[in-house]
Amino acid sequence: MTRKDQALAALVAVIWGFNFVVIDWGMGDVPPLLFLAARFLAVVVPAVFLLPRPPVPWRTVAAVGVFMSLGQFGFLYVAMDAGMPPGLAGLVLQAQVVLTIALAAVVLRERPTRPQVAGVLLGAVGLVVVGLGRGGHVPAIALLLCLSAALMWAIGNVVSRASGATGGLSLTVWSALVVPVPLVLLSLVVDGPSAVADGVAAFGWRAGLSTVYTAGLASLVGYGLFNGLLSRNPSSAVVPWILLVPPVAIGSAWALLDEVPSAGELAGGALLVLGVLVAQARWSGRLSGRTRYSRDPRPQDSPEQLAPAGR
Repeated sequence: MTRKDQALAALVAVIWGFNFVVIDWGMGDVPPLLFLAARFLAVVVPAVFLLPRPPVPWRTVAAVGVFMSLGQFGFLYVAMDAGMPPGLAGLVLQAQVVLTIALAAVVLRERPTRPQVAGVLLGAVGLVVVGLGRGGHVPAIALLLCLSAALMWAIGNVVSRASGATGGLSLTVWSALVVPVPLVLLSLVVDGPSAVADGVAAFGWRAGLSTVYTAGLASLVGYGLFNGLLSRNPSSAVVPWILLVPPVAIGSAWALLDEVPSAGELAGGALLVLGVLVAQARWSGRLSGRTRYSRDPRPQDSPEQLAPAGR
């Protein structure tokens, strides 16, 4: 990755880390799936009328929307509504890093370098340390839902990388077309029509400001940058940077929600940051996946070959 791409990856991590606090602050009495539908409606309109459709098959656009948006955030919002604290949610969701690199190695034949493997292992140890430091107060169903969100994100990462699309923002917006209607229907089934009606009535200024942040910054800016990074770099070089999300999430939850981190959380967050630094060490450039990618671009550079494998 270039220094510019590294800086963009760090910016994405900060935006996404603060996102968990904003979601928790704004959801209130609005059912989680309905609240998420409002977010992605704001992502789609009016941007879909201003941006061209990404030059990839419709099945790829739909797959990115189903996994990276509908699946990931559907599970995440329900997990937070079920009792997952914002800071811990930002941590558990980063299981996607290990899952993405493993899936990319199988589907895209992107073999991670030794520094990248070492960095991910450090990050994984950090996840365990933070998890142990939290104790057993989080409901098991909330943890399971959050891990399911991580799996959906990992699949979406691989599909986005396989598509070869160069317009990260276009892919983010157009893939969001498949999200709002299914979420409203799911909310009607899960929560019931009366709860949905009450949620619409309870959608006040806090929910509105939260939606502006999650749609404008987290989705349009964050995923636009992230999908663009995946289109230019191997997955194993991009996703370790997202290990910076948990320290930002924990710190912002501590400052704004009085969610005081334990010693284990702080130690684990330090390991996560160290993992990113190791994975992106300058001396790993000679062995980077980008070098192999440039020598043999066909396995990673052909959407026609890779999109079916990502479905």
